[in-house]
Amino acid sequence: MTVVAITAALLAGYLSLPGTARRLGQGRRLRSADRAPTVAALLAASLAVGALVGLAEGTALALGLVLVGAGLGGLRLVAAARRRQRAGARADVVLGLCEALAGELRAGQPPVAALEHCAGLWPDFAPVATAGRLGADVPAALRELGERPGAGALRDLASAWQVSGSTGAGLSVALTQVATSVREQRATDRLVAAELASAQATARMVAALPAFSLVLGAGVGGDPWGFLLRTPAGLVCLACGLGLALLGLGWLERIAVGVRRR
Repeated sequence: MTVVAITAALLAGYLSLPGTARRLGQGRRLRSADRAPTVAALLAASLAVGALVGLAEGTALALGLVLVGAGLGGLRLVAAARRRQRAGARADVVLGLCEALAGELRAGQPPVAALEHCAGLWPDFAPVATAGRLGADVPAALRELGERPGAGALRDLASAWQVSGSTGAGLSVALTQVATSVREQRATDRLVAAELASAQATARMVAALPAFSLVLGAGVGGDPWGFLLRTPAGLVCLACGLGLALLGLGWLERIAVGVRRR
């Protein structure tokens, strides 16, 4: 029993690691700001496991380890949802930046001045503006910034900038086309997000149904909580149920990330 609980806890902890998120479809290196909450959660879980091993035994130890493992898996899902929300917000900022940059060039502003204006709109764009001011490789700076989740449109911007510089084509025309493409892509992303939201809400409701069943069972005179929390067979069922619920939610999250990836 204890072995099953420890295995469940270790599996959930492994799923909460940043490297696992990359292998499950993120495809981007997590920034330190994203890693810090995960590291703090793992440290807290380690302390909790240590306390359980030292203070509890038998079914109490197994129950504690199962709950710690489930908590880590839940935190990983919450962190993934927050990363996805930040990526969506960044994509909206990048769309506004592409439109602003194209508008500045259409208005007759030189490229360096247009880049400086965009850096004022989005502070993270400052390295690109600095590259333009110093005569460095602007497309390379755009591609580096485009590696952040949600900023993939900057890679298209870099390609348009590079093609314009090598062929002599009008930069404002090229960037206007990129801005139009990015706007259409964001509209599609919002439509997909709206369609996925209903599926995700349904999955969360289905994952919560066993808890309602336990409440109903207790209401009709049964003791499902006692079976789950105080018997070896119940703890096995609890560990398997929580693990499968987290696996299903994580699978749906992976699908959402894959569909929205840009």
